[in-house]
Amino acid sequence: MEALDQLVKQRVTKLEAARKTGPDPYQTAFKRDGSIQELLAGFKEGQTLHVAGRLTALRGQGKIAFGDLKDQTGKIQLFFSEEILKEKYPLIAATLDLGDIVAAEGESFTTKTGEKTIRVSEWHLLSKALRPPPEKWHGLQNRELKYRKRYLDLMSNPETREAFQLRSRLVSGIRRFLDGRGFLEVETPMMQPIPGGAAGKPFKTHHNALGMDLYLRIAPELYLKRLLVGGFDKVYEINRNFRNEGLSTRHNPEFTMLEVYEAYGNCASMMDLTQDLITVLAQELKGGLKLKYGGKTIDLTRPWPTVSFAEMARQRYKIEPTDSLEEMASKIPQIALEGFSGELKEGKKGLARIPRNQLAKLVTELLEEVVLEGEEESPIFVIDFFSFFSPLAKSITDRPGIADRFELFIGGLEVANAYTEQNDPIEQRHSLQASQDFGGELAQPVDEDFLEALEYGMPPAGGLGIGIDRLAMLLTQQESIRDVILFPTLRPEEKEAKA
Repeated sequence: MEALDQLVKQRVTKLEAARKTGPDPYQTAFKRDGSIQELLAGFKEGQTLHVAGRLTALRGQGKIAFGDLKDQTGKIQLFFSEEILKEKYPLIAATLDLGDIVAAEGESFTTKTGEKTIRVSEWHLLSKALRPPPEKWHGLQNRELKYRKRYLDLMSNPETREAFQLRSRLVSGIRRFLDGRGFLEVETPMMQPIPGGAAGKPFKTHHNALGMDLYLRIAPELYLKRLLVGGFDKVYEINRNFRNEGLSTRHNPEFTMLEVYEAYGNCASMMDLTQDLITVLAQELKGGLKLKYGGKTIDLTRPWPTVSFAEMARQRYKIEPTDSLEEMASKIPQIALEGFSGELKEGKKGLARIPRNQLAKLVTELLEEVVLEGEEESPIFVIDFFSFFSPLAKSITDRPGIADRFELFIGGLEVANAYTEQNDPIEQRHSLQASQDFGGELAQPVDEDFLEALEYGMPPAGGLGIGIDRLAMLLTQQESIRDVILFPTLRPEEKEAKA
């Protein structure tokens, strides 16, 4: 810490020198001739160029010096000479440090080693950096510090910048794909009087002027389906959701989802749409249908296989979709349940003390693990979920207790969830009321305004949700969700992290 303090003091001294010898070292603007990438692409010797960026290297050799200037798009070399700059040449050493934002003007030329360079005739300090950048060769390696100080991570690690640039192109590609198919992008409330559309614990806030409690949305689903009632047949929203739950390599309390709804569609049409969308994105962003993830090669070539949740539950545990929740739990071996809950130490009697919503979550997660065994090397649609766990989906007519729903897993990550939407207001009321029996914070609430909207008639429809963060993890080969969210939620810092 002492060493850092000393470096900061040295830079403050240079800042004072800059104030005395030139314009304000914190300028308001500079007119560039283009980004560095654009200048390099159109590079011709003998041009007068105006460029700006961060100074990342400075190599002095007596009466000449070379520097590297970087912006978001690339790097270009600067050549400083005492012969050209005269009395301003000594100010380079007296006022500049690595990390400073600098502007330069000069003639373009190519060195003997083939380096495209600007022979600087004028330079300006645009913003003085009072702290040194992360160490040049090793970058920023401390993962905790990478997340807390993302600006340093972006500054020093090219692979981080590339990952987030790809994520941005991913979102643009989704919009382009859906717009091209006639879907309308919409926005729905982030603050809702009733947190519905998914099972999750919401964040609660209070609106002073209205004197009412509101909740940050856990999903936009019920508002998007209101739009189907209103006559918008094809809608989507790239939406920010919030769930007051735990942190993990796959979960962040604030996350981004794509939700798509299409009138006159169903679960099968959403399956086709999902395969179309993800394969198009993979080809656009990765150049093909084979991805590296988690040490494995994932082949996105269609068609993607399906596996029946209900059939696996029957084979492994003799569970039937018409069983009660307690019957399901009673059929699962004690040793398996203990892996999911410390409340089960006293054998099956422990089931009575677990809230039903937590028991439902436990059973679902356990069965999903069974379904996914050995299936991580290819995308897989898990179908035939129990209606018990799917209160917003229609059930399959001739299969009691089975919802017309799928979840998509790629590389072991749950990426998408879709179903044929329930458009019968009476059945929807019954299923939402039944979900209240689970109790606890994860129960689906009964939203009377949404039910009233259904009573005006919602066309048959398919609905799809895709986790943007999870999809970005796959395409950027990141195994933690924190590496695809610019500013992930973190626990309070207990002590200063060191680079």
